[in-house]
Amino acid sequence: MVMHARTLATTQEINISPYPKTSIDCITSIIDHPKFVSTLANIRSDTIYTSRTGGPMVHPEIGLEIVIDSSVIKNQEQAIATKQQILCINKKSHSNRTIIAKMNAGYFRICMSLGAQALLWKTLCEKTINFSPTKLPSTTFFLIWCLSLCIFVSLSILYILRCFFHFNMVKAEFHHHIGVNYLFAPWVAWLLLLQSAPKFIFPNKYSYEYVWWPLIIPVIALDVKIYGQWFTTEKRFLSMVANPTSQMSVIGNLVGAHAAIKMGWRESGICLFTLGMTHYLVVFITLYQRLSGNNHIPSRLRPVFFLFVATPSMAALAWKSINGEFDMLCKMLFFLSLFLFTSLASRPVLFKKSVKHFSVAWWAFSFPLSFLAHAAMSYAEQAKGVIPTSLALVLSSLSVLVFVFLLVCSTFKIDSLLRKPILSFSEEK
Repeated sequence: MVMHARTLATTQEINISPYPKTSIDCITSIIDHPKFVSTLANIRSDTIYTSRTGGPMVHPEIGLEIVIDSSVIKNQEQAIATKQQILCINKKSHSNRTIIAKMNAGYFRICMSLGAQALLWKTLCEKTINFSPTKLPSTTFFLIWCLSLCIFVSLSILYILRCFFHFNMVKAEFHHHIGVNYLFAPWVAWLLLLQSAPKFIFPNKYSYEYVWWPLIIPVIALDVKIYGQWFTTEKRFLSMVANPTSQMSVIGNLVGAHAAIKMGWRESGICLFTLGMTHYLVVFITLYQRLSGNNHIPSRLRPVFFLFVATPSMAALAWKSINGEFDMLCKMLFFLSLFLFTSLASRPVLFKKSVKHFSVAWWAFSFPLSFLAHAAMSYAEQAKGVIPTSLALVLSSLSVLVFVFLLVCSTFKIDSLLRKPILSFSEEK
């Protein structure tokens, strides 16, 4: 007599973990389960096979039939789908929080570059220079300004969220010898956007004043904090914390002075210019000495060396707005910035490590070139010669090309740009 063994296996008898994704996976997990193997062994040992005469005989191969409830599989598949959706939502939420946590003030150098480029195009559109017999169309300038405004508002929202959800990181950034200098960047970017704004946005100087005051007060407050630490605090001597980003505070004062003169506040402009230039001389001499106590910057941040070019260029523009013409002092500052630019451009090995992978630090190449090109145009307008005109044309073209290149790279690598900051700050108190 041949006996046929039929075994019923359900998820109530054998627990399957983790949840299988398909029916085949379910069957495989049941067969491999220890309880199923032990049950099969009992069936083989306890089953007695006899012949018609009553004698023992070798049993044939036992046939097993596995019956699986389809409703159980469907429920499991639905549970898996729900679990995957929850994991996807949690992953997106964690990703958004990660972007907010990694957003530091250094990203506002992008807005500074956009604002400086918009100011350069506004100058090209409003003035007729030797190499441009006709004014450039204002459509390009308006598009750049609108793009600058949109990007700046987006970054501002992200940074405000960071202040709410990761305030300890903001505090750590404020106490960092490099991060604190970039706290000037948002206000400098706003001031550049204010100066480059189309005329119909600020039809009179009073509306201009209402925006200028809320922007310049944080700059002065940071000046008092940082400059005061340099000669009063024992642990934050300038010789110990000086680095190229220390010039951001100077640029903030010079841009504020340039904006103040535009609305007719000559005394305020002179005050800010004096404050900026005095500390520029101190910072410039300290950095030139390269004291052993200086905190060196990471190799990926070396593009900030171009701040050496931006500061004297902006100083020349600020003094021109105060004095009314591009005089001898403006020319001296312009030639200094031109020399420093040539010195840095002739040393590409210095930036070898920083340009291997795209990062937000690359934007430090853009706005110094825009300031230098703007100063070169003012010099060409006053000097009126072939060499000054050619120099202004070359620098303006180079500034636009670098700006477009960085804009394209940032568009295609926006994910790595936001998720891989160079400076990171701990949230520990």
